[in-house]
Amino acid sequence: MIRYALKCPDDHGFDSWFQSADAFDGLLKSGHLACPVCGSTAVKKTLMAPVVRPTRKAGEATPATLSAPENDRERALAALRAKVAANSEYVGMNFVAEARAIHDGDAPERSIYGEARPDEAIRLLQDGVPVAPLPFMPARKGN
Repeated sequence: MIRYALKCPDDHGFDSWFQSADAFDGLLKSGHLACPVCGSTAVKKTLMAPVVRPTRKAGEATPATLSAPENDRERALAALRAKVAANSEYVGMNFVAEARAIHDGDAPERSIYGEARPDEAIRLLQDGVPVAPLPFMPARKGN
């Protein structure tokens, strides 16, 4: 996998991961690579510094942190992420079962968020279970 920093002619900067440099070139040539803000397919690579992690001392743990928001859009997403985390229960991969149980009255009503495959989310919506996608991936909570 390779990550590229990209920019459109309207100066919208964004980045994306690609399977390889050839995969990037193929998507670009076929017009399947577009700016997420304006939809322009005239996307170009920009200068990108490599991510280098500092060494750590033996036994010292490094906390998992997100990079600081750099623009208004990123700040808004960070604020939304914090609000969802503060006011909802993360149920992880049990989201579909929990959402259905709450809807059916088999579990206490509460705000939840988690992860679901697209086909599972569509089935929930078809069954009348009110769900909506989040514009970010939840931070996975481990053991």
